Amino acid sequence: MHAYRSHTCADLTENNVGDTIRLSGWVHRVRDHGGVLFIDLRDHYGMTQVLCDPDSPVFNEVEKLRSEWCIRIDGTVKARDATLVNAKISTGKIEVFILDLEVLGASEELPLMVFGDQEYPEETRLKYRYLDLRREKLQNNMKLRSDVVASMRKRMWDKGFREFQTPIITSSSPEGARDFLVPSRLHPGKFYALPQAPQQFKQLIMVSGYDKYFQIAPCFRDEDPRADRSPTDFYQLDLEMSFVEQQDIFDTIQPVLTGVFEEFGGDRQVDKIWQQISYRDAALWYGSDKPDLRNPIKMQVVSDHFRGSGFAIFAKLLEQEGTEIRAIPAPTGGSRKFCDRMNAFAQKEGLPGMGYIFWRDQGEGMEAAGPLAKNIGPERTEAIREQLGLGVGDAAFFLGGKPKAFEAVAGRARNSIGEELGLTDRDRFAFAWVVDFPIYEKDDETGKVDFEHNPFSMPQGGMDALQGDPLKVLGYQYDLACNGYELLSGAIRNHRPEIMFKAFEIAGYGKDEVEKRFGAMVNAFQYGAPPHGGCAAGIDRIVMLLADEANIREVIMFPMNQRAEDLMMSAPSDPMNEQLRELSLRVIKTE
Repeated sequence: MHAYRSHTCADLTENNVGDTIRLSGWVHRVRDHGGVLFIDLRDHYGMTQVLCDPDSPVFNEVEKLRSEWCIRIDGTVKARDATLVNAKISTGKIEVFILDLEVLGASEELPLMVFGDQEYPEETRLKYRYLDLRREKLQNNMKLRSDVVASMRKRMWDKGFREFQTPIITSSSPEGARDFLVPSRLHPGKFYALPQAPQQFKQLIMVSGYDKYFQIAPCFRDEDPRADRSPTDFYQLDLEMSFVEQQDIFDTIQPVLTGVFEEFGGDRQVDKIWQQISYRDAALWYGSDKPDLRNPIKMQVVSDHFRGSGFAIFAKLLEQEGTEIRAIPAPTGGSRKFCDRMNAFAQKEGLPGMGYIFWRDQGEGMEAAGPLAKNIGPERTEAIREQLGLGVGDAAFFLGGKPKAFEAVAGRARNSIGEELGLTDRDRFAFAWVVDFPIYEKDDETGKVDFEHNPFSMPQGGMDALQGDPLKVLGYQYDLACNGYELLSGAIRNHRPEIMFKAFEIAGYGKDEVEKRFGAMVNAFQYGAPPHGGCAAGIDRIVMLLADEANIREVIMFPMNQRAEDLMMSAPSDPMNEQLRELSLRVIKTE
């Protein structure tokens, strides 16, 4: 017999009754039923109930066992009484009587319990992550992650892609976040950088004549943490293709991701049709460039109904250039109690409040209620109701100002309204391509024009588009949103050196600076670069959605905490003096 096991803790069935077997695993739980000891023995694959009574030659040793001791047992498989069958586990029809025991690894007193659903502070969970990872939910999350990555790889190979690895140590290249720098021992005073993404390398692979590239790529960014973003490193399904247009990228990646979500999404519906929404419309309708389409609410501009109205706040606001009033329809939200709740929500978001109108049945017909209705009068109120398609029992909320100042709050209010009123379909994965991103933006204070989004995107219209108003230039850039999260970002690349230099010139970057910062790519594009484009999908975030988790750390094996610290490995740590001398570095302590 094998030194440690003849079966896993998920293998044994009624067919094994009478067999002498060997299992190894962890003591999940110990129960003493009047001198008979029952142990739930757990390994990576499942659970088996083993038992021992005073007739067993190792009863005294079994009495000493505690939770999370790692043990090996030999025993005889017995059928459970029909009334004691556990249908929740695959081995629920049998149990194993212990004949022999070996303790493979005893456990100290546990800082957190693996058995049960107790909540522990994140600091404890991350410091003892190896114990946390033994828990059933995290075991399932990590298995899911591994299976998702394997599925992605297979689907990409099936589409004719090959996987190529790109460097982990490279040069600093601004991608929109801070680099992690790595000092060079051989070149004192100089630094490498960990790649924020394989962006330049994958484009150079296209220039090198490899038509379809993909990689499960690690990316490193020194970012502030969020619930849906790791503060140090993450993985993405990275791909690039030559001789393609934007729709070709969509047609390639959509079946891959659809297949993954159908395979691992359980009973949840996966949208077959993915809308394409312009960046401008996404901001207007949803207050976000990553809209949650499970929520059917669409915001609308209602400025004309408030111009010259009796509601002085909005009327005066609209006299300023660049301002507008937007409405958030709230079907079934027509009660003063709900409206007051949403008004309080707006105040928590830092606003004075949110205007509202709700429509109720007064027996003799419909009546518009609320402070706004009284101020603007029945004609304007009715016009708003008709525009929004609302009726008795519905409400609408209003925000005003310069759109960029209130869009994000309006988007969060829309999400909150959809959740509270039960309008958001929780059992669905709703996808949307957000397209037509503006390439440039102007700073309101300085008047300087700079890149708003990816500077390497091909401008729609090519060189001709760059001759006019830069704020009207759109790029062949796109994001994929799912359930309110950005899952993917990509672009058709600007592969023409003359267009690239012009694009950077508009943003205030001279030719010399472009060649210095992006020299390899600029040089390569002068030697017959093909039209190319691609995208990258965040694996951590995809698994987070599939696992129905709200925090990305629940699907990462060894995550950092909110302060970008690894509590288990004590990173970051102070370097040794010998290391600093070898790297010609000196640490200057900040006050």
